[in-house]
Amino acid sequence: MPFFRTFNHTSIDETWGEPMNMHPEEVVHLEHDGKVLLVDQEGNGPQLPIQGRQDETTILRLPTVVEIERLGIEWKVIRETRLVFGTLVYRVLKGYPNIEWPKHWAWKDEMIADNSVHPVAREAIYRSIHRLVSKVMICNDAGQVLLGKVERGHFRGFWTLPGGYMDHDEHPSIGCVRETLEEIGLSIVLEQNEPLITQKIFTDEGISFVSFTYRSTWNGDITTLKLQTEEISDVKWFTPDEARNIAVSYFDKEALRTL
Repeated sequence: MPFFRTFNHTSIDETWGEPMNMHPEEVVHLEHDGKVLLVDQEGNGPQLPIQGRQDETTILRLPTVVEIERLGIEWKVIRETRLVFGTLVYRVLKGYPNIEWPKHWAWKDEMIADNSVHPVAREAIYRSIHRLVSKVMICNDAGQVLLGKVERGHFRGFWTLPGGYMDHDEHPSIGCVRETLEEIGLSIVLEQNEPLITQKIFTDEGISFVSFTYRSTWNGDITTLKLQTEEISDVKWFTPDEARNIAVSYFDKEALRTL
């Protein structure tokens, strides 16, 4: 188990007005069903945030491994996340406590709006929220699947299934229909099958993506589609094998394996 370490940096955080080496290099995001353990600068906890607080003289942060041991809490490491703030790098261990639900800990949703909660803790919470993506496999009666060539974002220059990020209040079955209409000008009707749901964290930044992939049938002429060219430059029909070979998105590859 790694132990508490601190930075040697003496730079000043302009927002906080304090040496950044006062914050540990390694802390633990210990969470149990929406409750998170916060401590003060001396490692005393649990501490509670106050939503809307502007005062930054009181600093609340995530605990270190040693501080958790001092509180007598047994826990297990789930994963590690790397946070980079300028020249400073923090290591956050995501952990699960082996205790009953800690009703006296902080609600994670109340930590964001308290300026006394250190940015490392708030960023760790932000990173732990799923990013939701909704996509669709549009197939024709010849057994081909429609892919679009992307002009922006993570997969610029590559072929992907139609779809994208869901809006805040949007069901995934609505999101992929909306995205398909926006991207390639095609109004689709989804099949009644349940979507393929996949999830993955791709880097040590710790951001989790969840994808919902649906199916639809369309036998129209792709030359009649009105593409949103700043987002999708071209569309083509591919056989399932061709699509699997050309796809670069993990979620697309997983979905195309079902064809």
